Amino acid sequence: MKLGSIEDLYSIYTTHPSVVTDTRKLKSGDLYFALKGPNFNGNVFAIAALEAGAAYAIVDEAIADSDSYQDRIIFVDDVLTTLQALAKYHRQQFNIPFIAITGSNGKTTTKELVYAVLASHFNTYTTQGNLNNHIGVPLTLLSIPKNADMAVIEMGANHQKEIESYCSYTLPTHGMITNCGKAHLEGFGSEEGVKKGKGELFDFIRANNGAVFLMEDFDYLVQMAQGIPHVIGYGQHSGVIQGEAMDTDGMLTVNINKGIALDTIATHLVGNYNLPNVLAAITIGQYFKVPNEKIKAAIENYIPTNSRSQLVQWKNNEVILDAYNANPSSMKLAVENFAKMNKGYKIVCLGGMRELGADTLMEHQMLIDQLKQTNWSEVLLVGSEFKPCDHNYHYFDTVQEAKVWLHAQALKGYTLLIKGSRGIQMEQLIAP
Repeated sequence: MKLGSIEDLYSIYTTHPSVVTDTRKLKSGDLYFALKGPNFNGNVFAIAALEAGAAYAIVDEAIADSDSYQDRIIFVDDVLTTLQALAKYHRQQFNIPFIAITGSNGKTTTKELVYAVLASHFNTYTTQGNLNNHIGVPLTLLSIPKNADMAVIEMGANHQKEIESYCSYTLPTHGMITNCGKAHLEGFGSEEGVKKGKGELFDFIRANNGAVFLMEDFDYLVQMAQGIPHVIGYGQHSGVIQGEAMDTDGMLTVNINKGIALDTIATHLVGNYNLPNVLAAITIGQYFKVPNEKIKAAIENYIPTNSRSQLVQWKNNEVILDAYNANPSSMKLAVENFAKMNKGYKIVCLGGMRELGADTLMEHQMLIDQLKQTNWSEVLLVGSEFKPCDHNYHYFDTVQEAKVWLHAQALKGYTLLIKGSRGIQMEQLIAP
């Protein structure tokens, strides 16, 4: 049947409020949206989805052998835009804070910390994992139940107008940009392009009389926030909430100097570069009147997962596992932090950085030049991005080749930093 209106589809959604785009994750009663991409066509699986128990399949192509399912197949002009329109319609049913978080580095960790703080006091829903793109954002919105008090939405982007698009159906009331660095330069073109792209969130907030949480130590963020009516600042040296990282040999401990009576917070996060992420969570918690003791407990009890600023044990060695993703800005900070750590034997294991376009060789050589400033026990470089660079370190085309070498060393008592872009999958270095 042909879709009449988004209101009609929303009526169906209210009866079947679980939405999937992957038949492998489908449960009985779900709504299946048959998305298309460069390497897949969800329309092909519409009948299989219905046979597996989907209540309806939303498609944008004629489905063969579908006569017996006509009353459960909804035909639309474009499945993706319909999914996004449905998400917007659902979003418009709420009158609660929707906090959007984007940035080059730290947005997922910040989102998790903010969620932990708000969820300690409110019925809060957030982006699951890293579902922060044009499919993940609407799916996140559609997973928010009517009894929600708060929503925290992560937005990722690698080109202009992407954040603007997400804002058009997320309709954030509050926003935060963690930072703007050298990430996705292939799509954004330059650091200024990154600022423009991420700044689309501030543009929406400014135009809709919203509020932003602002790392005021970063002058460029202060400039980007000009004209926004409500700004709540934080930082080491400025803002409503002020705090500093204390030297605890790797693990981040935060000393609060101003704005809230929390004193010291001992986190499970590796690296002082996570200080702004913690301060953001504290600031947002205080702004929404989460009790101080709950803010402190939520942050101290948060344990990172999914290869983000994790400290793990591996065969009598300590590993800083920060391998979920990487760009020149986050690599620089991670190496700086590792160099300062008081560890006897340190091994650096870095994977290539993707989506840097014409800057690929230059940025990888700059990273190597930074590595040369410190005496490491060993350095492992993985991925073709490092191949043309000038260095005398261990180089491997693939992570599997590096894994063979690393496991053969029978290391004991070493500390390893493992970091790289998602496509390299550097976490495989320490897999069984």
